[in-house]
Amino acid sequence: MKFSSALVLAAASTASAIELTPDNYEAETAGKSVFLKFFAPWCGHCKKLKPDWDKLMEEFKDSPTQLIADVDCTADGKALCDENGVRGYPTLKYGDPSDLQDYQGGRSLDDLKKFAAENLKPLCSVKNIDLCDATKKAQIEKYLAMPEAELKATVEAEEKKIEDAEENFKTEVQKLQDAYTKLNEDKEKLIAEVKAAGLGLMKSVLKAPKDGKDEL
Repeated sequence: MKFSSALVLAAASTASAIELTPDNYEAETAGKSVFLKFFAPWCGHCKKLKPDWDKLMEEFKDSPTQLIADVDCTADGKALCDENGVRGYPTLKYGDPSDLQDYQGGRSLDDLKKFAAENLKPLCSVKNIDLCDATKKAQIEKYLAMPEAELKATVEAEEKKIEDAEENFKTEVQKLQDAYTKLNEDKEKLIAEVKAAGLGLMKSVLKAPKDGKDEL
């Protein structure tokens, strides 16, 4: 009976799990405050955390304003991990989906539940416009009033600016890398030439004991 109950619980937790990727991130997180686990399936610490994290996802699965979810950094979620500066596993982040913060608290189920309940507050969004300040409300109302085609074109134009900035960044970084490589090669070449010209022998002569033959 215990074995069967465990299987049922595990199945329920798995069914409520949400795994985020770049394709579903905006849709799944819209209007919600999030608590995310960035992980790798082979990671021992990730495996240890998984049972309690699955229970946490089950606990909050029906919340309209809170989302507990996974991001697999070895699969379709890798781009999200790179974008959020994930370097180790598991990494937990929370808050506004567009401005995640690092979670530094305990990792027991009680710690995680308490943190989620106290910190995952509803955010200003199209669905929660009453939580927005006057500036954000005006922006949302402006975008809602725009024809869909115009809004789509505006979004594409803004995204193009980001893409161009990223490409420019890559180009300039490559230039710096090439310059560094050239400077390093020039340095090593000069050092080799100086040594080949007799630097070592000159140092040896300076350090050699004088035998007094040049004294009168």
